[in-house]
Amino acid sequence: MTIGENMTWQPEIDELKTRETLAHEMGGPDKVQRQHDNGKLTVRERIAGLLDTGSFHEIGALAGKASYDESGQLVQFMPANFVFGRGRIDGRPVVVGGDDFTVRGGAADAAIRGKQVMSEQMANELRLPLVRLVDGTGGGGSVKSIETEGRTYVPANPAWDWVVDNLGTVPVVALGLGSVAGLGAARLVSAHYSLMVQGSSQMFIAGPPVVARTGLNLTKEELGGAEIHAKAGAIDDVVESEAEAFARARRFLSYLPTSVFELAPRRPASDDPNRREEALIEAVPHDRRKVYNMRKIVQAVTDRESFFEIGRRFGGAAITGLARLDGWPVAVLASDPYYYGGGWTADAAQKITRFVDLAHTFHLPVVHFVDIPGFLIGPEAERAGTIRHGARALAALYQAKVPWCSILVRKSFGVAGAGHANQARLHYRYAWPSGDWGSLPVEGGVEAAYRAEIAAAADPAKRRAEIEERLNTLRSPFRTAEAFLVEEIIDPRDTRPLLCEFANLTAPLRAAGPVTMPMRP
Repeated sequence: MTIGENMTWQPEIDELKTRETLAHEMGGPDKVQRQHDNGKLTVRERIAGLLDTGSFHEIGALAGKASYDESGQLVQFMPANFVFGRGRIDGRPVVVGGDDFTVRGGAADAAIRGKQVMSEQMANELRLPLVRLVDGTGGGGSVKSIETEGRTYVPANPAWDWVVDNLGTVPVVALGLGSVAGLGAARLVSAHYSLMVQGSSQMFIAGPPVVARTGLNLTKEELGGAEIHAKAGAIDDVVESEAEAFARARRFLSYLPTSVFELAPRRPASDDPNRREEALIEAVPHDRRKVYNMRKIVQAVTDRESFFEIGRRFGGAAITGLARLDGWPVAVLASDPYYYGGGWTADAAQKITRFVDLAHTFHLPVVHFVDIPGFLIGPEAERAGTIRHGARALAALYQAKVPWCSILVRKSFGVAGAGHANQARLHYRYAWPSGDWGSLPVEGGVEAAYRAEIAAAADPAKRRAEIEERLNTLRSPFRTAEAFLVEEIIDPRDTRPLLCEFANLTAPLRAAGPVTMPMRP
């Protein structure tokens, strides 16, 4: 069959290439240069830096606003300020969508909301992880839209049904890569893992010009710098560069399944599961008033260099992160005695709730390194609503159905201490000889329990010391083990082999599928 010249579609293909070229020019050379001058990459450079080389398949590149001459020929084309499509990270498929700040600064009057909506829907229906590259209002509000549209509108958040559903369906990562406000800010925090870039990224409900109307004149950093939001728990991490942001996004996703309908894959393990760390036998001081480095303990017993901490600047009494045991991904929850002795504060409880929800949503076994003297006490703790936030953390813990192993490193006291595990389930736990537990620590409980006896003594201080000494003789964890109120006391050096056994033993018990109580922002 011969195809005649008059049947060729080459002119249309040429126009297609022209339009694609215009789309790749984004906001134009001047705007691209301004982006670079501000120390930021363009959205297309970001996508290239995040994904496996050459794996990006763009969708909707031709969407934008065009003008034509009287003969109908294209005169000018401004692409939409959102770029999205499919790609791969470490060989696994993902969906990525990013704001193009070079086009109208990410404002609503350059947005085509269908692209943003489809990125969320695609991730959900194809059951693929989603990475949001947020820079600007994310298609949010701009008063210029009143003139461009010729009307106002009743607010609606595009794609929010997909945003919410994705939290219970696929891993969602959001990277704040510029000044993020309004809807962009909401999209940034509505993720399983979010971060901002120090110095070049800020986040606000409304930016400085709007806030100035309230009488406060603040810079972007003063109003919504990365450190502010990391310490408030609005985001999980702060990084020094966009390259580091991409690396952390890739690493976070490596611990998770593609969706809740799959299980997180095991990686080849190069670390001996039977490795015993001699330093663990002296990791915890005999003096209960002295602190120690819990992170070193976590790093010593998990696969080497596998611990990926999340949210270090918020809720400091709780350490949260992902790690591997004999190649299996696990969620790690631990106490940090450097912050209130490891006691649960309102912030720590909120952090624990979100983290346990993350593990539960994606079927990750939890390993809990416990040193909890109870809830933080005092007027500040009461004003912070600590007991309410603590009760929510306990609820999350009891609702989680994933395998759970507790290592009782030192303290476990009171209602919060009881939250080291779900007491209604099999107690898969090990105690170190440094274990110390009860309803109240002896040091704090003597005054309340023996008040009358101490007050009546000729020497109250001496009587208090005598009572404490008497009680301390009964404090040995071995006495608890005699009554089978703690199942096993182990040599700390045996912790890694036992945890690797836990990971291998429980791996077949994990069940894929959606959960009834998935993670919320």
